[in-house]
Amino acid sequence: MAETKTVDDETRTDGAGGLRGVDPDTALRLMREMLLYRRFEEKAEEAYAIGKIGGFCHLHIGQEAAAAGSILALDEGDYVISAYREHTQALAKGIDAGAVMAELFGRATGCSKGKGGSMHLFDYERRFMGGHGIVGAQVPLASGMGWKIRYRDEDHVVVCFMGDAAVNQGAFHEALNMSAVWNLPVIYVVENNEYGMGTAFSRVSRTEIHEKACSYGIPTSIVDGQDVLETFVAFRDLAAGVRGGGGPRFVDLRTYRFKGHSMSDPVSGTYRSKEEVEGKVKNADPIATLRDVLLEGGHLDQESLEAMDSEARTTAQEAFDFADESPFPDPSELYADVYAELGDGRMFFDGRERPEGSV
Repeated sequence: MAETKTVDDETRTDGAGGLRGVDPDTALRLMREMLLYRRFEEKAEEAYAIGKIGGFCHLHIGQEAAAAGSILALDEGDYVISAYREHTQALAKGIDAGAVMAELFGRATGCSKGKGGSMHLFDYERRFMGGHGIVGAQVPLASGMGWKIRYRDEDHVVVCFMGDAAVNQGAFHEALNMSAVWNLPVIYVVENNEYGMGTAFSRVSRTEIHEKACSYGIPTSIVDGQDVLETFVAFRDLAAGVRGGGGPRFVDLRTYRFKGHSMSDPVSGTYRSKEEVEGKVKNADPIATLRDVLLEGGHLDQESLEAMDSEARTTAQEAFDFADESPFPDPSELYADVYAELGDGRMFFDGRERPEGSV
């Protein structure tokens, strides 16, 4: 059976003011990032409520540490691919807040030209390879990216985020099996927020999430996704191991969403109690957890914290204003980027140009 481990107390207590080996500047950056994610998502929630955003919209409020801690640990050239709850992950990978909000608004200045919306943010230059609305669809795509990295002998890794429900999809199991056989540089991450839409995971599987990769010989880590310092340290080490040829890894990243599955879902609904949600908000808010560590360690004071929060609110408001003032895509865009010209039908996956006159 593949190794399963939990980030342990040795990682937690290093005497560095409770920062667990994370330098203060990085910890403060993680705080800024999470504050931006929270204020951005709150502004998106407001925009949806007044009709600026249509269609589906899945907020990441409560799961900010999962995005900030994992992605800040990566190199700029590493790839991230995700499901449809991906606004904060796109921000973490460096996509401008205005371009993300404009995409939610369906405007031409959005990162997907206003044609993708909330579930389909994309930016190749920043190696953010999209949110995907089909459950589990991104998993084999991530494996394909891992194969490309190995084929071209590149020094990159892929991080693939998915929700709880993806681990019961056939594509998930096929992709993990191939990744294990081919020793691909992919970190598969389940944002384990306990529910697949409105269904508790325990109702659909007798196998725990952290056991899902065991039959493929892929080592698994269990990480507290509400603790951004623990998440950062874990992914920093995972990325180093995968980049060094260690093969794929699987992460049960335990987190919790404070809002409903989507904007059409009540905060608690009928599938989780009000007491459960309020308890998590009170005791497991990732921003409050890091705030307390920084304040107690003398790395942050209340005035600086309020300045950070004010900056995040300003950025979120500016993103809203930019999106609201941006034009809608021209109707001709309906026909753009639909087909690829393949010439004689041959596809060169290694980037080579087809020789003139070849068949």
